[in-house]
Amino acid sequence: MKRLLAIELQKIWKNRASRILTLTYFIFLTFLCLIASIKFDIGPIHIRLADQGIFDFPFIWHFNTYFAGWLKLFLAVVIVSMMANEYSYGTLKQNLIDGMSKKEFVISKVLTIILFSAISTIFVFIISLILGLIFSSFNEVTIIFSRMEYLLAYFVKLLGFFSFCLFLGVLIKRSAFALGFLLLWFVFEWISYAIAYNNFGNPGLVTKIYDFFPLMSMWNLIQEPITKLNAIRAIGNQVGVVNTRDYDVHLSTILIVLTWTAIFIFSSYKIIQKRDL
Repeated sequence: MKRLLAIELQKIWKNRASRILTLTYFIFLTFLCLIASIKFDIGPIHIRLADQGIFDFPFIWHFNTYFAGWLKLFLAVVIVSMMANEYSYGTLKQNLIDGMSKKEFVISKVLTIILFSAISTIFVFIISLILGLIFSSFNEVTIIFSRMEYLLAYFVKLLGFFSFCLFLGVLIKRSAFALGFLLLWFVFEWISYAIAYNNFGNPGLVTKIYDFFPLMSMWNLIQEPITKLNAIRAIGNQVGVVNTRDYDVHLSTILIVLTWTAIFIFSSYKIIQKRDL
């Protein structure tokens, strides 16, 4: 396992574009710390985001994992390129000639995906813990380490998304086309959902069906946290909008994403197994 992972990491690090994208991803993750310094004025009122409770425990786990999730697109490019480069540079064929089996080849990619997901999760955990200890109004250990399921959801979200990117890289073999298809699939899910939701007589049933779609299920793992803030809820109550959104992480959604993850990995293996390389 260590040998396979070392081979993949060496390929990524020696590729200049992949190295820059990976470093940029983690640099942008650290920019979550800069949110604390954002200030803006509404007339005579001076507002600093750090004072609005976004870094309070346990809300910070929800807030940071949601916004860190948007940055996964940087590593998506790395994952897709990682697979596309195998075909472009002939390293896949060379690995097989050198004695690596197709199964080991896929395992090496999966290990890389797991490592990226795990390191990203640990990184977000450390940043969130530091920000929370500095700005949170709550410092009880039981409160600090409550609602940690958002970190699990974040890890599963990355795992599922990167597995999808791996599958597209294996299937299409060209990074630009694979990323284009990823964008098209995203647009397809959301546009078709909007059409079905507004034109069929049972919106609840439509939502339940689309909850099983790959990108939609990943999106559902962590709901947006902004409307969860007391200030936003108070504004909503004043204008007569009652917030009934469910912000919890559900085991059923995690299982759906893990199922898609297994499907994408198994499909990637079957394609490589059957393809004439």
